[in-house]
Amino acid sequence: MNLNQLKIFYLAAKRRNLSVAAAELFITQPAVTKGLQRLQEYYDMKFVDHIGKKLVLTDAGEVLYEIAEKIFELESKAEESIRDFQERKRGRIRILSSESFGDYYLPRIIIPFSKAYPLVRITMNILPTEQVIENTATLNNDLGFISYPVEHKKLLVKEVLEDQLVIITPPDHPLGRYPTLEPSNLEDQLLIMHETGSAPRKALENYVRKNDLSVSIHLELSSNRAIKRAVEDGIGIALISRKVANEEIRNKRLRAIPLSDRSMTRKFYMVHHQDKYLSESLQNFIDMVFKWAAEYMRTL
Repeated sequence: MNLNQLKIFYLAAKRRNLSVAAAELFITQPAVTKGLQRLQEYYDMKFVDHIGKKLVLTDAGEVLYEIAEKIFELESKAEESIRDFQERKRGRIRILSSESFGDYYLPRIIIPFSKAYPLVRITMNILPTEQVIENTATLNNDLGFISYPVEHKKLLVKEVLEDQLVIITPPDHPLGRYPTLEPSNLEDQLLIMHETGSAPRKALENYVRKNDLSVSIHLELSSNRAIKRAVEDGIGIALISRKVANEEIRNKRLRAIPLSDRSMTRKFYMVHHQDKYLSESLQNFIDMVFKWAAEYMRTL
């Protein structure tokens, strides 16, 4: 089998677009078309169909794509292994994270790691959990941090830490007189909610349902910063991880009140491809993640 033609097929099928595949391969679109044609002619079998501008795999194409995916994942792993031997203490770590962990937890790990390993280049980007999972499963990054557990045949998922969820209010809110909040204290309150599907949203919905509460969803926001600002402005109250609001609590712009239900927590998870080669620098970073998490949990 011609591996160049297989790679053309693989990227064309993955991107479902010939011009995008051509750009990634640094060749022309006609060259991609010719590579696909030669592969199909060699085996006297159709692997792709064209429906308008869209590329659709045949049944044979689906099977070939799964095999090609494994081949090029192994190629990526081989390259990383060799690169690690070449660079040793050098290297790069590509991280994707959901918003809360990436904004409020990861900097506490990345900064000391960068000081300890100044030759290792780290890139970290914030994406929705679904995109973190997708990119990690296709080896587009080294590590992912997500807000809820997933089952995925290509991923290893490890719990990093569990943090307390608290109700945040403006400093002068009537709920501030309570050291902890019972379910009845939230009755008829105006709530500012995270977006549907987020971990805090699911936790609050379960809490409201379990305790048969009547609450009003006043705002639905996808950003922790926007939620905190809305609470500061007196628009409502919100459920959030305590660490996410630490700065505003210290500066007395917000008050955090724990719930009497100690099961109101949220967890964060680290994911990487199960066949991912763990270079020396990447393993050092993973070790630092769990060391920091253990220390953080002792402070709760």
